[in-house]
Amino acid sequence: MKRVRFAARAVGLAVVVLVGVGACALDPQGDGSGAAAPAPVGMTERASGASAPPTPEQPAPSPSAQPSRMATPKPSRSTTPKPATPKPSKSAGCAQGEHQKAVETYLTRLGGFGTLTVDGKQSAADCTAIKKFQSRYGISPAAGRAGATTYDVAKRLADTDTSRCRAGSGLTFCVDLTRQTVFAMRGGKVVMGPTVTRTGMAGYATPTGTYSVGGKNLREWSNPYEVWLPYWQRFNGGIGFHETTTYLHNPWIGSHGCVNLLHRDAVRLWELGSVGTRVVVFGHRPGT
Repeated sequence: MKRVRFAARAVGLAVVVLVGVGACALDPQGDGSGAAAPAPVGMTERASGASAPPTPEQPAPSPSAQPSRMATPKPSRSTTPKPATPKPSKSAGCAQGEHQKAVETYLTRLGGFGTLTVDGKQSAADCTAIKKFQSRYGISPAAGRAGATTYDVAKRLADTDTSRCRAGSGLTFCVDLTRQTVFAMRGGKVVMGPTVTRTGMAGYATPTGTYSVGGKNLREWSNPYEVWLPYWQRFNGGIGFHETTTYLHNPWIGSHGCVNLLHRDAVRLWELGSVGTRVVVFGHRPGT
């Protein structure tokens, strides 16, 4: 009889262990592999390629209502308290990039991103300014490190010569293929400063010349490539300005002739332009 009871208890314990293992459910948002599925994005995010908004943090569990049973700590026998070791400031936590001094120089020339010290050494102020620049021009990650992409964008913007655009007396959209920048002028004055763009890749080079905006649409459907083109402004056949549908700073790809823009720049150009706005495309994109 005792052996039967012992065997029954052993079987019961095994069932509890097995049920406990099998009760671990996958994340309901997962794909069955244990990895979390991407959060859904809105219509604008799908059209622009922007990432989904971050998932809200889960509320922290409420503390136990039971009082702690830990013994009250005894006072230290030391008569002189030891000074606390200062923790490193997170504001100066940016890693220094291989183009630190050059980026400091270009951002100082561009202005508007804060005070930088051109010495090739990362500081809290430099870190803040570089992060601000990276956020403005869609460089990811915007971590304050002066890497290759940050250097390339800063150099192109700083080296853009707006006087090279043969703008008319009215509003003119200028596309500098060499530096991959876009700006707008009216009556010889810059009304939208140079910003980054991505034009046609090899085999689809954006043609140079003088054109005019022939049509506008908040969202244009691209038949051959099956993608929405937000803030569309056509100026040469099927070529036009629009918000980028992928990461703008991927150096290995380009458009199929269109002039790709970051969201805020596509919106600004849309607000400025109208049917008939002059468009001047000049220079030559390297590699095309």
